[in-house]
Amino acid sequence: MRAFDFIIVGSGSAGSVVAERLSASGRHSVLVLEAGGSDRRFFVQMPLGYGKTFYDKSVNWMYRAESDPGLGGNADYWPRGKVLGGSSSINAMVYVRGAREDFDEWRERGNPGWGHDDLLPIFRALEDHDGPAKSLGHGGPVHVTDCSGLFHPLANQILKAAQEAGLPYNADFNGATQEGTGPFQLTTKNGRRMSAARAFLRPAMKRANVTVFTGAMVQRVTFKDKRATGVEFIRNGQTETVTAGREVILCGGSVNSPQLLELSGIGDATRLQQLGIPVVQANSQVGENLQDHLGINYTYRANVASLNQVLRPWWGKMLVGIEYLLLRTGPLSISMNQGGGFFRTDPSRSRPNMQLYFQAFSTVRPKEGERPILTPDPWPGFSIGLSNCRPTSVGSIHIRSDNPLEAPRIAPNAFSTEHDVAEMLDAVKFLRKIAGTPTLSKLIVEELLPGPDCRSDEDLITDFRKRSGTVYHPVSTCRMGPDPTQSVVDPRLRVHGVERLRVIDCSIFPNIISGNTNAAAMMVGAKGASLVLEELA
Repeated sequence: MRAFDFIIVGSGSAGSVVAERLSASGRHSVLVLEAGGSDRRFFVQMPLGYGKTFYDKSVNWMYRAESDPGLGGNADYWPRGKVLGGSSSINAMVYVRGAREDFDEWRERGNPGWGHDDLLPIFRALEDHDGPAKSLGHGGPVHVTDCSGLFHPLANQILKAAQEAGLPYNADFNGATQEGTGPFQLTTKNGRRMSAARAFLRPAMKRANVTVFTGAMVQRVTFKDKRATGVEFIRNGQTETVTAGREVILCGGSVNSPQLLELSGIGDATRLQQLGIPVVQANSQVGENLQDHLGINYTYRANVASLNQVLRPWWGKMLVGIEYLLLRTGPLSISMNQGGGFFRTDPSRSRPNMQLYFQAFSTVRPKEGERPILTPDPWPGFSIGLSNCRPTSVGSIHIRSDNPLEAPRIAPNAFSTEHDVAEMLDAVKFLRKIAGTPTLSKLIVEELLPGPDCRSDEDLITDFRKRSGTVYHPVSTCRMGPDPTQSVVDPRLRVHGVERLRVIDCSIFPNIISGNTNAAAMMVGAKGASLVLEELA
């Protein structure tokens, strides 16, 4: 039985940061357990390769949520990273910290040290921005690329149309305000993905005090009374046990962290007893409070060239492939979401409640049972997407059995509040306002999805229930808070009721933030590691 000072379960956006920070002094031995494999794969490193990894079970958990009445009965597809770097190795790379008010709400919920002004220096220390935006940091491990000069001409036209629809230009969504439209900042460097593994874990792996096991499926945390002592995991078909001299730290994200807590006997007592799992600490909040951003695309056939004409034919793929291999430039070197923005569905709102995404290509996701591949349409086309920033619908994630290899039950409970339905209705109407501007209307041949026959409020609601889905930002299933009856971890990220066990990942968010969650997940990793180190001093 091997022993380490710290055992980290999960090598994703937060786990990679935690591993780097806890090992930096050289005084502590660190073991990182990752269920997936290496991130040294071409389609992981190539930014646009996420079109391939989206349905690749070798790097992706490929979860399927429960049939959801709020989504017209659909069982939504939930890709999550199963690879070094976790979801930061397969995501769309958009770097948005979140709004100031989001983090101030965290602090106001009884979490001192988690307000915007507390966290801003942590964000800036992580960042290495190559553009003119003064809000982002320089010299940190996470390179953030300004892609304003990489826009496809059609994406520029969508951006112009959004301004004609009344949205101001915003060159920096991490600046003073999120409102407006402009280019996204991306986690890439020199044409390669800047995942958390590349920024943090790979440098840490060069240290003698860091050990990383891939292909290690953790079954449970082991306890002596209410003190975490280590973990049990399966690797190469064998069950192994390792012990932690100081702490076990769960960094599995909003799906796998609550799953492992329940498998380890921490969760709703009745649920665990029904599954034959001995209760270590009863906490009915484990796996509850799930929040996620829901998105939808409106798709158009165009009369000008889009990326479809480059990325669909074999010769186009060959040309952009050669460009990427030789120069690390071209459409393969950036995200498909080149730009977007934030807007208010009601001017009386104090801040934006919707996020936009501009895509100079169009494709239709395969339905359940169809071949799992994303292929551009054979005609020129583009999409304008949106997602809600702060939905009020709340779902849950729970284990189905005591088998760690069985996927948990994901119940998003989407569009279950009138608030969420009403603001999405207003939002999709605004998409058509953008499409109807002078700039875009002359480029559009027809609206393909949902189509011109979808006009009434009832039809629009039916459509977005059927076609909306996760934009891959699940949070809050191990919510942070001071009250153990309303949360899973305390403000220092220690699991309530037990010792030497923390959760450090996006599952601890007290509430969902406005925008993409990868930046905030890395921040939580850095903040959480600092809390651990403070207690060692």
